[in-house]
Amino acid sequence: MRQSKTGAISSAMTRLPVALAWVAILVAGSACAGRAQADGAPVAVNRDVILPEEYANRNFYSAYDAVAALRPGWLNRRGGADQIQVYVDENHIGGLEQLRGMRIASVQLLRHMDGIQAGARYGLGHDSGVILVTTIAGR
Repeated sequence: MRQSKTGAISSAMTRLPVALAWVAILVAGSACAGRAQADGAPVAVNRDVILPEEYANRNFYSAYDAVAALRPGWLNRRGGADQIQVYVDENHIGGLEQLRGMRIASVQLLRHMDGIQAGARYGLGHDSGVILVTTIAGR
């Protein structure tokens, strides 16, 4: 009789950490489920695109401010010694400093291309990546 009580207690003690682990996973998963818009609909986050829904209710002045806050990884150079290049409505305008003077109110979409994609599309000098800006006027 004594042995069966000990076995039941031991069995319950091994199940408790497993149950707690599942609870932690479910809580973390629901916390990371996504953001919601003002109307309650979730905003899908694509790591290579920044949509107006993501910055509409934020107080950003420039496109650079939005990128720095929402996708800071885009600003890190990877690959070669080249600068990250910026294209506005498919026209090359220079490096990241160009984003600082660009008002976020005029931006329709921001898209990031890594060095491999950028090099394949635009050629040499794009090893660190590209940020493509589509303006409201240029769509």
